[in-house]
Amino acid sequence: MKQSIRILALALGAFLAMTVPAMAAEGGISGIHFSGAIGAAVTIIGAGYGIGRIGSAAVENMARQPEVAGQIQTAMIIAAALIEGVTFFALIVCIGQNGAPWPPQ
Repeated sequence: MKQSIRILALALGAFLAMTVPAMAAEGGISGIHFSGAIGAAVTIIGAGYGIGRIGSAAVENMARQPEVAGQIQTAMIIAAALIEGVTFFALIVCIGQNGAPWPPQ
């Protein structure tokens, strides 16, 4: 239960941090779209959770089998890099959902 509240608070904080630029943009309140901010917040939280799980599993397995620690570390770094790549793509898609013209004028 405590972890759920912590994740909810983190999601709310990420949501608010992502919406600050939208609120400061020209066009007033009518130009604000929260869908991109919500998507970005969920994407970042999911990526952080996934990389954390990969890291914890890798360290646990390195402790169990120290002789294959190098192979486990290499696989962990590759998996984390793939997660980060997908996260960056998802963030670009979320930013595009805000309705801002591209390229900026």
